[in-house]
Amino acid sequence: MSDFIPPASPTGPSLNDFASFYLYGLTSQPYQQSADLTKFGALYNLVIGDHGGLGIASTFHPYQLVNPAGISVWYAAYAQFYAQPNRLEMFAEMTVEKASFVVVPPASFAEFHVWPDTRLTTDENPIFGRFVPFVIPFLVRKDPELLRWDKEFAAAEGDKNRISPYLKTVNEAIHFVQPAPAFILGFGEFDEQQPERLIEHFVSCRDMLL
Repeated sequence: MSDFIPPASPTGPSLNDFASFYLYGLTSQPYQQSADLTKFGALYNLVIGDHGGLGIASTFHPYQLVNPAGISVWYAAYAQFYAQPNRLEMFAEMTVEKASFVVVPPASFAEFHVWPDTRLTTDENPIFGRFVPFVIPFLVRKDPELLRWDKEFAAAEGDKNRISPYLKTVNEAIHFVQPAPAFILGFGEFDEQQPERLIEHFVSCRDMLL
């Protein structure tokens, strides 16, 4: 599906009705796809939980998340959703039934585009050639309730032993698209105004990889 730019005043749900989240981790091949949309949906439920939204059927290097035109993969997912003639019905399902759907991102996001923040380049940090950053994005209908990831951590109250089984389950759940030894480092919210915050997650763990 080609990229689609919704009108400035959309008829129906806007991008402001959604929030952009992601799992992030390290692997050897960051750009991976799987045709198993059911497992992408299961991963969405495991990480996001009972919240409507869109799973995005790919993993990416951070420098693939925003294209040269400044369009993020989350915006592209929203555009694909908006292009559906039944988007109002889908949005109602996301809101009332907490339904989630899976979209396949445009092939144009296979291209690398190095942001002004170059800290993940191997010239600047060679370690990221061996331990390569990857991201799994989710576009989630805004809701005051905690996401499942946050609920699990809140229930564990900082106890690593209590949270370890959940993290192990999430790590196992990504292996259909990111085979071992790929592993998850954490979870975050993407801010298109401050994309460097995503980069910071990886840079902050650089020393433990050396």
